[in-house]
Amino acid sequence: MVLNKFDNEEKIIGKKLYDYQHGAIDKIFQRIQENPNQYNLLYQLPTGGGKTVIFSEIARQYIDSNHHKVLILTHRIELSKQTSNMLTEFGVKNKVIDSSVKEVTNEGKYSCFVAMVETLNNRIKENKADLDDIGLVIVDEAHYNSFRKLFKHFERCFILGVTATPLSSNINLPMHDIYKDLIVGEKISSLIEKGFLAKADVYSFNVNLSSLKIGANGDYTVKSSEELYTQNVMQSKLLNAYESTSLGKKTLIFNNGIHTSRHVYEVFKKAGYSVMYIDNTNTKEERKRILKWFKNTPDAILTSVGILTTGFDEPSIESIIINRATKSLALYFQMIGRGSRVIENKKDFLVVDLGNNVARFGNWTDEVDWQFIFKNPNFFLENLISDEEIQKNFKYEMPQELREKFSKSDNIEFDVKKEYKKAVGDGLKSKAVLEKSISQHAQICFENTEDVFDAHILSRELHDEIEFRIKQYSFCILKSSKNYLKWLEDDYKRQLRVKISLLFRTS
Repeated sequence: MVLNKFDNEEKIIGKKLYDYQHGAIDKIFQRIQENPNQYNLLYQLPTGGGKTVIFSEIARQYIDSNHHKVLILTHRIELSKQTSNMLTEFGVKNKVIDSSVKEVTNEGKYSCFVAMVETLNNRIKENKADLDDIGLVIVDEAHYNSFRKLFKHFERCFILGVTATPLSSNINLPMHDIYKDLIVGEKISSLIEKGFLAKADVYSFNVNLSSLKIGANGDYTVKSSEELYTQNVMQSKLLNAYESTSLGKKTLIFNNGIHTSRHVYEVFKKAGYSVMYIDNTNTKEERKRILKWFKNTPDAILTSVGILTTGFDEPSIESIIINRATKSLALYFQMIGRGSRVIENKKDFLVVDLGNNVARFGNWTDEVDWQFIFKNPNFFLENLISDEEIQKNFKYEMPQELREKFSKSDNIEFDVKKEYKKAVGDGLKSKAVLEKSISQHAQICFENTEDVFDAHILSRELHDEIEFRIKQYSFCILKSSKNYLKWLEDDYKRQLRVKISLLFRTS
C-alpha cells in the first residue's frame, strides 16, 4: 500500500508500503512469532511517519495468519474514527466501541475492534464485553497512561504500543515498567531527507520563565502559565513574533490555558488578522466549523489549547507558534509535528518558540537516543537543562525588522558578560556595565531618529533586549530576585530616557 507523501498519513493509494514501513512490520512480526502472547512491545516512529498505516497492516496480517481478533485502543474519538477508516482501507472489518455501544459482543463479522479506552473499561466493569478471542492489542499514543488500567484484562495477549515519543506522560509511571522492549523507527532527519516530512525553520524568542511553577505531573502549571502569558508584554511579544516571522502564513498557536488563548484571539483580532480560537468548551458543531474555516482560509490564525496536539492533521499549516513552555518532550514533538506534513508546494514550515523549548530539548531534527530515554526516563528528565541555565546561555538576536530601524548604526552589539569582566579587571563598580549599556542604547536611538520624541518611541522597542541585558547582568553579580530585576529594568529605562534627551539637547 503506497502512502502518497503529498498527503497526510490517513490517505492511502495503491497496495504497497514504503521500505522503512515494511522493515518495521517485519521486526514487529518477528517479535510476535518469538513471543506470541504475554509480551508487551513498544514501537517508536515520528509523527507523520505513518504509524496508523503500519499498525493497520499489522492488524490485517495478524488476523490472516493467527485467526484471532485484534483490539486497537485509542484515547480520543477522532483517533478512533481515523483508525477505523484506515483499517477499512486495508480491508479489515472493524467496529468502533464508543459511548453509543452499550455492549461489546464477539460478533463474527468483525475481526477488529477500535475502542475508546474509557468506554471499554466501563463495559468491562459492567460485564458487557466479550473479548475472549482477542490475540493482539495495539495501543495508539502509548505514552499516555490511561491505557494501563486495561492491560490486566489482556495478560495472555501480545500488546503492541505505538508512539512518537516513548516517554511516559506521567513521570511516576515509566514505560519500561509496562513494555519489555522498544523498537526505534525511522529518524525525523531521515524522513525529511526522503521527502516524507517538511523541513522546520526555527525562530526562538527568549522568555523569562522564572515565575512558572512545576505541578505534580512534572510540567508547568496552567495557573502560573496563564499569569505569565496573559501579560501585555507577552501578548505584544507574541504579536511581534508572528509579524516578524509568519505574517500571512496559515498559523497554529499552542497555549497552556484557555484564558491565554482567548487573550491571544483578542490581540490578533484587534490587530486586524483573520483569527479564531478552539478549545474544549467548543461544541462538536463549532469545532467542525472552525476547523473547516482553518482549512479553507490561506492566512488563517488558529489559537488553541491542548486538543489539537493529537488526532488532528491539517497539512496546509505553514507556521507553528509554541506560545507556552513545557517540560514534556512528547508534547514538544507533538506540537511541532502538526506542521510537518508535506503537501505539494510545501516543503518546509516555521516553528516559532516563545517558551525556551528548543533550548530545553534541542532542535526537532536532533538525533534522540530513544533507547536510553526508554530505559532511563528519570535520568533524562532530571538532567534537562534548567530555565536558569537557559537564561544564562541565551544570546539575544535583534529581529531583522527591528534591526532595520537601527540601520544608521554600524554596531548595535553589547556583550554584558565581557563588559562585566572588563569592569572588574579595571577596578570599576559593576554598575558601570549598565551605564555603558544605557549610553550605547541611547546613542543608537539618537543616530536613527530626527527628534527626541521619535527617539523615545524607538527606545521602547528595545524592551526585549533591555530585559535580556538586565538578566545577563544579574547572573554576573549573582543577584536575581524578581523585585530586584524589576527595579533594575525600570531604572534602566528611566536613565535611558534621560540620556536620550541629553543627547538631543547637546547636539
